Formats: sequence, C-alpha cells, structure tokens
Amino acid sequence: MDLQLQDRVVLVVGGNGFIGSAVVDRLRAEGATAVSASRGGEGGIRLDAADDASVEDGVAAVLAEHGRLDGLVVTAAPAAQTLDPARSGDPDAVAEAVAAKSLVFLRVANAVIPIMREAGFGRILGVSGQLAGVTGSIVASVRNSALDTIAKNLADATAGSGVLVNTVNPGTVAESPAAEVARGLGGESSPAQIADLAAFLLSPRNAVSGSSIAIGHRLRGVV
Repeated sequence: MDLQLQDRVVLVVGGNGFIGSAVVDRLRAEGATAVSASRGGEGGIRLDAADDASVEDGVAAVLAEHGRLDGLVVTAAPAAQTLDPARSGDPDAVAEAVAAKSLVFLRVANAVIPIMREAGFGRILGVSGQLAGVTGSIVASVRNSALDTIAKNLADATAGSGVLVNTVNPGTVAESPAAEVARGLGGESSPAQIADLAAFLLSPRNAVSGSSIAIGHRLRGVV
C-alpha cells in the first residue's frame, strides 16, 4: 500500500530515541521528510519540548527550511524503567512525570495545530503506553492516561478540520518481542512495529482520530 507520505514533512520529537529513531527511519523509507528533534539536536534540530520558546523556535525552523508541516510525532519522555517505584504515589513525582510526558505532548501539539488547521491537513501522534490502564504505580498510570485524555480533547477540538490526533499505547518495547502475554499485562512490541503503525496513522490514508490504539496484545484480562 502506498501511504502517500512522499514529500510530506513530519516532525519527530524524541527522534533519536529508541522508538523515535525507528519512526524516523520508517518515514524516510516511505519518502517523507522526517525531521528529528531532541534537546541536544543530534542528527536533527534542537528542541526542548519542556520550553515554550524552544518549541516555537523548533517549529519555525522546520517551516523555514521545508515550507510546510504535515505531521507530528511526540515520543519524548523518560522511559518507564526510570520511574522510581518508591515515589509511585508521591504528588511531586506524579506532577513531574505528567509534565515530562503529557504536557510535553500538549505543548508541541498546541504549537503545530494552527499551522495544520490553516493547511487543512495534519496528523498528530503521541506515544503513550498500556500502563495507562494498570494500577500499581500512580506515576506510570497518570502520565499515560493524561496523555491519552489530552489527545482526545485535541482530536475533538480539531474534528472536521483535516487535523487528526491519536495515541499509540505500547506495552513493553523490545527489539525481539516475546510472544507470550502474561495476564494483567500488555503484549510486547518492537520499535519497528510501532513505527509501522505510526507511519499509517501519519498518512493521508488514515481516517482515525481521537483513538488510543494498543500495539502488542492489549492488556490481557481487561475488557
């Protein structure tokens, strides 16, 4: 299937990360111009998604060089393994986690939506996680569920404009995903599999918006 991504311009925030780099590679294989963004600027542009001015400068740089912005992927967030289990219910830790993942997504999405509205086309994708539906760590649950909720609100706000907003929700991400799925957990997926789904959701062929899509088996034992 031709995803019609040839010459489309997509900004990938966190594009040098485990998932982000796979998304960049997949988009480029489809003929898209994938602009990798990170705080250090390695292999792309410098963009600190926790800072409004940096976000504005990064988006402006993409427009100045390419003249358009068709898609946004936000994968930037501390890995789940870095969350301190001893602080899972600490209000300060929860606030920090939401700011570092959910509000990062909101900040960049807010910056690109007016551009996409004016163009009458846009695809926005956040990488959340299946921990949104799992108890046991307030930090892990809330930062992901907040991202899903933000994305749904943005999707509703842009409905009918040509701008579509979704999230993908991986379980554990591994280069070689295990086939087994334990009860109460999500199935594993690889960065390449996530990138394949992302490429479709970013394409003009996609008509899905306002959805949180599990990749890998969705939480086993949950309706």
